[in-house]
Amino acid sequence: MTATETVLTDQLALEIARLGMVGESSDIGTLHRVTELASRGIPGCAGAASVRWELPKTSGADSGAALGLPPDPSQEVPRVPLQSTGPETPPPLPEDIRPEPLAAAASHPDLAEVTDRQLSRGHGPIFDVVLDRRALTSDDILGETRWPEAMSDMLRRGVRCFTTTPHLNPPVLVTLTLYGVTPRALGHGRNALASLLIAQGSAAVTNTRQYDDAHRTAVQLQQAVEARAVVDQAKGILMHALGCDADEAFAEMRRISQTRHVKLTALAQRIVGHQGLP
Repeated sequence: MTATETVLTDQLALEIARLGMVGESSDIGTLHRVTELASRGIPGCAGAASVRWELPKTSGADSGAALGLPPDPSQEVPRVPLQSTGPETPPPLPEDIRPEPLAAAASHPDLAEVTDRQLSRGHGPIFDVVLDRRALTSDDILGETRWPEAMSDMLRRGVRCFTTTPHLNPPVLVTLTLYGVTPRALGHGRNALASLLIAQGSAAVTNTRQYDDAHRTAVQLQQAVEARAVVDQAKGILMHALGCDADEAFAEMRRISQTRHVKLTALAQRIVGHQGLP
C-alpha cells in the first residue's frame, strides 16, 4: 500500500464508527454524512452521492449477496436487452424487477442534479450496479460508450471519472458513487475505503430502522398497558357502584361503549375521572 492510499486517519476512523450509532440521525441524514466523509476523506474524490434503494421483489432469493458474494447466476435478476430502442433510450425495466430509490444525498448540488436526472430516467450506471450487485468504475468517461446521457450530464459538470459501490444489508441496499475531476483519480485503495463507508452507512440505516420498529412496539405496548390499567380501575368503580362482579361490570362498559359510540378506553377514563357517563 502506498502512502497516498493510507487515508484511514484516526479522525476519519472515529467519524466512520459514529455512523453506526443508533438514533444519531434519519436515513437521509446518514446518507449525507456518508457522502460528506467520502468527499473529505478519500483522495481524488471531488464529490460523492449515495442512494438508498428498495430491493426488487425478485432479489430476495439471492442470499449470497448479503454476504458480499457475487450473485448466483441461477438467481440473477434478468437484464433487459438494450438494442431495441437505441443506445440512449433503453427500454424500461419491468415493474417486478425495477429498483426504486427511497432516498438520496450528494455532497454538492451539481452531483445531486446528476443523480436526480439519472434516477428520473430510470437507467444508467447506478441502476446497473443495483441490479448486478457489483462495483462499477469508469476511469475516463470521455472514452465511455455506455450510458451516454449520464456521461453527458457528468461531463457538463466537470466530472471525468467515477466509481459506484453497492452494499446490501437486508433489507437495506445502499449505493455510494465517488466522482473525480481528472481521469483515473479513483484507484483501488479508494474503492476499499468507499466499501467501508457504505457498509457502515447501510448498517446505520438498518440499525435505525430496527430501533424505530422496536421503539414503536414498546410505545404501543406501554399504551396498551396504561389503557388496561384504566379499564380495570373503571371496572372496580362500577363493581362498587352497581354491586356486580368484574365480568358484569365489563359487560356493562362494553354495552355503553357500543350504544353511545364511545371507545372503551375513553369511557373508562371518564369513569375514573369522575366525569360521569357520556
